[in-house]
Amino acid sequence: MSSFWWIPIVVAVLLSAAALFRKPRKKTSRATGLTRAKRRFHVQREHLEARFLQLASARANPDAPRWADCAFDDDVAYVRSRSTGELSALVAVTLAIEDCDDDPQAGTAVFRFDRDHWETDGRAILNLNPAEAIQYYRDELEIVEAEIAHPLT
Repeated sequence: MSSFWWIPIVVAVLLSAAALFRKPRKKTSRATGLTRAKRRFHVQREHLEARFLQLASARANPDAPRWADCAFDDDVAYVRSRSTGELSALVAVTLAIEDCDDDPQAGTAVFRFDRDHWETDGRAILNLNPAEAIQYYRDELEIVEAEIAHPLT
């Protein structure tokens, strides 16, 4: 029995090596997942924007001002929930209100990634653009990546 003293040492070394190689693979997997999610967002974006408008108008309070128009910005900020790890895309919107001569209202449309597709519930963060929303919710959200559609030259 004393000739097998080396077995626990080998097992410990193998477990340590497995633990070391597991962490980088998880980071790579998360980066690959983000790349796939971003690609799907761009493919689904037109449908998502239409769905956002449909749901936003359906949930509107009858007493609240109605949106006359909603223009989506091209830039996208990808954020992750610190508590759940859920990935979201934030897109700046400019809202024109019916029967209102005031300047258009700024806001942020929120889209969530669920397994292999993007969803929206038609909610907007009003009065905050994506950068301001990320700053305001900094305890709940972490920035993952920002895509600037037309960088300044």
